[in-house]
Amino acid sequence: MKAIYPGSFDPATYGHLDIIERAAEKMDHLIVAVLDNPSKNSLFSINERIGLLKEVTKHLSNVEIDYFSGLLSDYASRRECYNMVRGLRAVSDFEYEMQMALVNRSLNPKIETFFMASDNKYAYLSSSIVKEIAKFGGSITHFVPKAVENALKEKYEGRK
Repeated sequence: MKAIYPGSFDPATYGHLDIIERAAEKMDHLIVAVLDNPSKNSLFSINERIGLLKEVTKHLSNVEIDYFSGLLSDYASRRECYNMVRGLRAVSDFEYEMQMALVNRSLNPKIETFFMASDNKYAYLSSSIVKEIAKFGGSITHFVPKAVENALKEKYEGRK
């Protein structure tokens, strides 16, 4: 079975990596699809996010990093892959993710969404929190892989 794990990954955290690794164990092929949304003010460019994800997933032979813009349902059709993986950190995530799953299925009835509960140690973790900590010089060592940590430091040092 193959599946798509879509997201903005701005930047990828250990929470994302946990879902990627666990989904990769269950799937023959996992496509980590980075959303290129021009209306979002991303810290990292699409190419930077793809590069970082390739670096932190290079140990996973069945994981592919790709990108898309527009509707996920259209991307799924282009890739002929209709299984979606989504991580849930808290009950608050479920409401949004359920809404998205239903919308995607209404746009393309072939789409099925599989929800994975995050590991407890990452339940509070988000890219936004990591960026905020990094912006003010706090330690993010326990939140992101080294490559991401270095990229965040470089990004914020360049803005000073």
